[in-house]
Amino acid sequence: MEPIEKTITSLDWMTLTLFMALVVLALGKYLYHKKFLNFIILPFNDKYILLHNKKGQFSHWFHLLLTLFQLINLSLFIFLVSNTFELIPYEKNIATYFMILGTLTLFELVKFLVQMLTGLVFNSLNLIGSLVFSKISYLNYGSIVISFANILLIYISTGSKTVIYATISMILLIYGIGITKLLKNHQKALFPYFMYFILYLCTLEIAPLVLIGSYLKG
Repeated sequence: MEPIEKTITSLDWMTLTLFMALVVLALGKYLYHKKFLNFIILPFNDKYILLHNKKGQFSHWFHLLLTLFQLINLSLFIFLVSNTFELIPYEKNIATYFMILGTLTLFELVKFLVQMLTGLVFNSLNLIGSLVFSKISYLNYGSIVISFANILLIYISTGSKTVIYATISMILLIYGIGITKLLKNHQKALFPYFMYFILYLCTLEIAPLVLIGSYLKG
């Protein structure tokens, strides 16, 4: 019998990462309890968006904490997906995770700046800011689902493609609900910029998901 090489990934740093993410979420809940209660029912009620979608919303500590929670969990999920599908050819360790975290943070930051610059160019900064805040809020909400998926993939169903596909489906569902509500709530304001909005969705929202899905399928 020939020996089979098996790479064992340490769970210590993953456990610490999950713990840090939960601390960030708990801190947001403790410091801003009313906001958290509105946020936790976001897909079913727009109260959080209506109450907190105003000037300075992006710099509010509750929003920043939730975005940090999202970045930590989404980066870990991408790491676990790349591990399961063997998308990264080199050693998969904490350095790889930090590389993913840095890349994702930079991508979201650049994307945010491009979106706000677009609003400035078309003299619709308030509208674009409102749309971006709503979209990020739904993505932050989806990170709660991702955190449960990370726990399953690390401790219970290691390398389960079923968990990965189910998680991606749930994220798309939550994101789809968010986009649908955005179109419904801002249909009059978006009408003059409808073609630009469709172009934005195709280039910055849908295209990356299609590319990732095609890569996983291949």
